[in-house]
Amino acid sequence: MSGPHQGQDLVTAGTPLSDARAAVVLVHGRGATAQSIVQMGTDVHADGVALLAPQAARNTWYPNSFLAPVEDNEPGRSSGLQAVDDAVETAIDAGIPREAVLVGGFSQGACLASEYVARNPRRYGGLAALSGGLIGETVDPESYEGDIEGTPVFIGCSDVDPHIPIERVHATTETFERLGGDVDERIYGGMGHGVNQDELDAVADLVAGLLET
Repeated sequence: MSGPHQGQDLVTAGTPLSDARAAVVLVHGRGATAQSIVQMGTDVHADGVALLAPQAARNTWYPNSFLAPVEDNEPGRSSGLQAVDDAVETAIDAGIPREAVLVGGFSQGACLASEYVARNPRRYGGLAALSGGLIGETVDPESYEGDIEGTPVFIGCSDVDPHIPIERVHATTETFERLGGDVDERIYGGMGHGVNQDELDAVADLVAGLLET
């Protein structure tokens, strides 16, 4: 598709794709950059893993809250999902199996990463959703179909995140459980909207697991 986020840079770091055995696709949040999420990625990186981060036009994937009706966030939402897919396919084209590709993100990026895996259900190396959830005014876990075949899923969020209702976090967890994911949901008391060390450690464990596939 052609949309606002097509033609933007794909930032890479870590092990070069030509030498990598696994990859992590990182999706940045609202107002952030691909370079900033790659910097976070270096905290969870392991030798042999390529880092790939698509860049949103004007640093924002979609204009409104992820809780707004889906049509209110078009074409940004669909264009963002295509940007995630393009990054995943870049890794696959380099010879990395999908089962060794982890998709993750923070905030808006976590929402896009979650939506991408849920809408394209197959076995991935993992999903890491930090302070985010599935996109839309409502989420019905039973409306998602397919099988992610035991994909490890980490979902971390505060119980008082001003942008992410805890009910949406739980609905996202239920959806991925129904899709056959191996889900680890962690709710942190009083954290607000951010990322803590426990989450980074959990994602680092997922990244290390990519090299065991």
